[in-house]
Amino acid sequence: MKLRYVLPLAAFFVLVIALAAGLSRDPRELPSPLVGKPAPAFRLTALEPTANPITPKDLQGKVWMLNVWASWCTACRAEHAVLNAFAKQSPVPIYGLNYKDDADAARAWLKQMGDPYVASLVDADGKVGIDYGVYGVPETFVIDRAGVIRYRQVGPVTTESMERKIVPLLQQLEQEGDHA
Repeated sequence: MKLRYVLPLAAFFVLVIALAAGLSRDPRELPSPLVGKPAPAFRLTALEPTANPITPKDLQGKVWMLNVWASWCTACRAEHAVLNAFAKQSPVPIYGLNYKDDADAARAWLKQMGDPYVASLVDADGKVGIDYGVYGVPETFVIDRAGVIRYRQVGPVTTESMERKIVPLLQQLEQEGDHA
């Protein structure tokens, strides 16, 4: 075979292998450079105007979840029942990050749908979402006692993702804390 035929054929096979590898990945498991690193700092107020501002430093010493949501988000509606059920039976607190939303619409949505959050923090301009690398809502982060992001879920939390990934990780992190 001549070299002029071998190079395009080799390039074609490399392309096919790269495409096959990309198609075999779960799109909800986008790599995040933040996993294993400290949660980005913020100082945000909650939807409830009487609440004090919250920072990740305030939450150090406990395992917690950050759920990025918005009242205009259809997929957030799909995951909300799962978050409500989790919040009722788990000691791990969920903090909401209300992303680029109208505060009145967000409050009304929580009143109608139920509120699984210890506090829902207002990210009206989306800057905190950018710091967390949010592609879109919903996204959920698991943060350990040291303030390190240990997991990122892109897209809605489902019963399956909660049972297979999030709850086992939370149990592991809680046990690590018990032995510390």
